[in-house]
Amino acid sequence: MLDDLIEFVKKESPSSNKKLVDECGAYLTDLFQCRLDLEHYEVIKEARVGNHMKFTIGKGEQQILIIGHFDTVWEKGRLKLKKEGNKLFGPGILDMKGGIIQSLWAIKAIQELALPLNKKIVFLCNSDEEIGSIASKKYIEEEAKKSEAVLVAEPAVAGSGALKTSRKGAGIFNLKIWGRAAHAGNHHEDGINAIEELANQVILLQRLTDYQKGTTVNVGTITGGSGTNVVPEYAEANIDLRVSTEEEAKRVTDIILNLKPLSKGIKLEVTGGMNRPPMVKTEQTKELFEYAQSIANELDIDLTEEAVGGGSDGNFTAAIGTPTLDGLGACGKGIHAAHEHIQIDKLAERSSLFANLLLKI
Repeated sequence: MLDDLIEFVKKESPSSNKKLVDECGAYLTDLFQCRLDLEHYEVIKEARVGNHMKFTIGKGEQQILIIGHFDTVWEKGRLKLKKEGNKLFGPGILDMKGGIIQSLWAIKAIQELALPLNKKIVFLCNSDEEIGSIASKKYIEEEAKKSEAVLVAEPAVAGSGALKTSRKGAGIFNLKIWGRAAHAGNHHEDGINAIEELANQVILLQRLTDYQKGTTVNVGTITGGSGTNVVPEYAEANIDLRVSTEEEAKRVTDIILNLKPLSKGIKLEVTGGMNRPPMVKTEQTKELFEYAQSIANELDIDLTEEAVGGGSDGNFTAAIGTPTLDGLGACGKGIHAAHEHIQIDKLAERSSLFANLLLKI
């Protein structure tokens, strides 16, 4: 399992580089064919992003969907693959190549032991999760609608190893502001300062954060102006929204999209919206977690659940009503950080948990 993961991580796959992503996907396809007895596999061709892969294991009218993405946030060469004690570092090793390999080996163990599966398995590996699953969302939702449950091989919660039974929804917005340029020394009074307007809008936006409701607004980047001696004519901001409920998503989205100028002579434009709906914990989610927890107890694993702020493709599947359990991937720390790593000794343990969960559902 570890050797497979190391080779997988060596096939670097930054979301924006289709050539590299497709090379990584080709390796993954070969690996699935080598390790598993597949009923069917399909390469879903894409023009703009990397191709996706769909693997079918077993037969039956009912199915379980496993989802995992193999694209990463790291440009080629940005991180090095290295081992330090029980930690293995590398680009995308935690988010989420480790989870894909764990899941693959869980199915491999089931097949080698000739254990009976109650349902067929569809394993969908997508290439564009880190850029919003812009092309794969429709395939994920299509398979989720046909599934009894969705298991997401995203990493477990850092530190605790907890599974994820709810996630915040995420929205992305862009705010553009136009004022009027003027010489900052000679004709300052003729100018309309777009950066000043943006600063006031930022304060308004940040105040929409409500921790009790689970709502956060973050103005993450701003640009504007052309020189220190020019009253800035233009300014722009990119905004991140996280919400715990659909009601909050609608309420705050409406506020952001209907921002009005605070100063005379200003023109503004807001675009964007919700990228991922909230993944809300349901009774069916609770039941899935309790299955996993009972298996963990038998394996002497201390397993808990948590709500997290980050989104995944599990947000899509939960939103259409399919029971979804997330965080079933590798244990480690450093998602999207230079110290991204997995705990090597947890690979087999979590793979065993995953295999037993597939057998129980």
